[in-house]
This record gives sequence, C-alpha cells and structure tokens, in this order.
Amino acid sequence: MAHTQHQSMRRVLRREIAGTIGLLTDEQDFTAMRRYRTFAFDNHTTYLQQVESLLRALAAQGGHTTVALFDPEEYAEFCAESGLEPDAPSSRTRFTAELAATGPTVMYEGQPLDELVPDLVDEAVRQATWEYATSLLARIGNCASCGEDIGRASFAHASRLLSRILETAQAGHLHLVCSVSAVPELLVAALRADDDAGTIHLDETEALEFTTVLALGIATRSPGGLVMRITAHDRTDRVYGWRLRGEGLEPLTAAEVFDAYCTDVDSGDLVSPESGVDYCAPPDLGEGGAITGHAH
Repeated sequence: MAHTQHQSMRRVLRREIAGTIGLLTDEQDFTAMRRYRTFAFDNHTTYLQQVESLLRALAAQGGHTTVALFDPEEYAEFCAESGLEPDAPSSRTRFTAELAATGPTVMYEGQPLDELVPDLVDEAVRQATWEYATSLLARIGNCASCGEDIGRASFAHASRLLSRILETAQAGHLHLVCSVSAVPELLVAALRADDDAGTIHLDETEALEFTTVLALGIATRSPGGLVMRITAHDRTDRVYGWRLRGEGLEPLTAAEVFDAYCTDVDSGDLVSPESGVDYCAPPDLGEGGAITGHAH
C-alpha cells in the first residue's frame, strides 16, 4: 500500500517538472553529432520522429516541455570551456540545461514538428540579431564632441520614436518591421502589438529587440526603414512606412509605401499588391510629419 502511494506521489511530482529537449533541426547538425559514439541515432528522419513521439508522450503525462536549438559547434565549445567529455550523454544534458536558461526555446503545445521547427529557428534568429545589434551598439563608444555614450543615447531615442509611432497609430492589431542595412548583413526585427482603445499591449522582449535594431540604425546612420501594418475587423488593412534619415524617421508617401511593400527585397522584382490593403502616408508624428531629434 505504501509502495503504491509512493509511486502515485512520484507521478504527481513528475508532472510538476518542466523539461527541455535540445533539438538538431537540420541534417548538417545531425551529421555533426554522429561523430560521437554515444549519440545513438543514424538517421535524421527517424530521430525527428522519435523526438515528436517523446514530446507527445510527455504532454500526455501532463508534462511541460520546451524545445531548444542544439548547435553542435556551440556544444563542442561548451564542453571545452567546462572541461566536459563531449562524447557523453551527461554532457549533452548539461548543455541542454544551459540552453534552457540562456538559449532560444519554444514551448511544445501539441504542434507538429514541421510547425515547431520554423518557430524555433525564427526565435534563434531573433535572439542572434538582438545580441549582434547590442554588441555593435556597445562598441560604438562616446561622442567625440559631447562625450555622451552613443549607443545608450541612440537606444533612448529609438524608444521615444517607437512610443510616438504606437501612440499615433489607429486601433487594431499592429505589425511593425524595422530593417537596417548594417555591415555586413541586413538586420531585421519585428514587433506585434495590439491597440485596444488607446491601450497598447505588446511583448516586452520583442519591443526590446525592435528598439535595439532601430537604435543601431540611428547610431550608425545606416540606410533602413520601418513599415507598420494595422489590421482591424471593421476596415481594410493599412500599411505605413518611414525611412531612416540621419537620427530621425522620414515618412514615406503612399506611393513610396506601395513601392516598398510591393518590391521583392532580394530580386527587386515587383510583387502583386494584396487585395483589401490600403497603402497610406503615415499619420503626423510631429513637425513636418517626421520625428527628428539628436541621439548624440
């Protein structure tokens, strides 16, 4: 009787434990892990099927599991720095625990892996973009003329710009995308927000990432732009746009918004405009319809 009670209590406790699975999302990473003798899988497709079965089983038992992106190169570096033997399951477990605390993760909520994996990759790209933009901002240094920290001042200025845009936006679901042509690659950040009768609801992490990319564009005076799409149930979608100009945002005309939204970024070819979408000049954000100021 006591033994049965102990088993029941352990099952209850098991449901209280949140777990993390480190996932090898592509064939190349999977192949890299096969060099370890203790890595038991030899087929990526079978591996993914087994992971999905495990996730379903854990969910059926009432468990809460997150999935993290397992990078073999980062794993090897982690083992070298920690003095761990990389060809050991316990080392992979240690690394996965580290990913749960610091890396990109996605909660498993019953979705198939072909939906979860793109979300996980997107999350990893978002985090890498933010970390890269943050490091660049930190390395810019101080203004030669006034001594102000350029990165810090640019971030504060970008925060004011974003706040002003959200304050003047019409009610609805807002989707903003900021792109900055930083060297050596284009940085892109997205932010989703809901304006409910003047009250803005948004994800703070997304807002931080978005502001950081915008701040980098301001600090480096790089070419870039910002596009906002507003969706509401009682009207057609509306799209607005600005270009980065110096330390401010310059509004695009309706025609410029149309051209920007209906041009393929990679090829430069025209893309058919969506039906039921209005391409509009942005609302007045200040003197002359633009937000300007001095970040440093």
